[in-house]
Amino acid sequence: MTEETYTPDNLIAGDFPLVDGEVTIVSGQTLARGTLIGKITATGKYKICDSASDDGSENPKGILAAAVDAASADVAHAPYYLAGTFNEDAVVFGGSDTAETHRDALRDLSIFLKATVPA
Repeated sequence: MTEETYTPDNLIAGDFPLVDGEVTIVSGQTLARGTLIGKITATGKYKICDSASDDGSENPKGILAAAVDAASADVAHAPYYLAGTFNEDAVVFGGSDTAETHRDALRDLSIFLKATVPA
């Protein structure tokens, strides 16, 4: 029997209910759990949210619930969070974006970012 060790990533940071769904991640990227994603207007597929983009993905739509390897092909049914409270230090942002870049837009989606204090 192989024994595995679980190391929590502290992505979830509150009691606000988590709401999840599934999206298609466009090929050409490998994304970590906790990546902020946006929707490409022309295709309806998702990629890392970056405020410097101009294809619709500059607007945040959710946070990936699991790592996704779409390096060579689109990945359908990628799990993501539509709502919840998240540790801003565990969220992965595109480009030079930070929690402050998207905080107000995320609040409108019932996604709340908060700084956590280590135990």
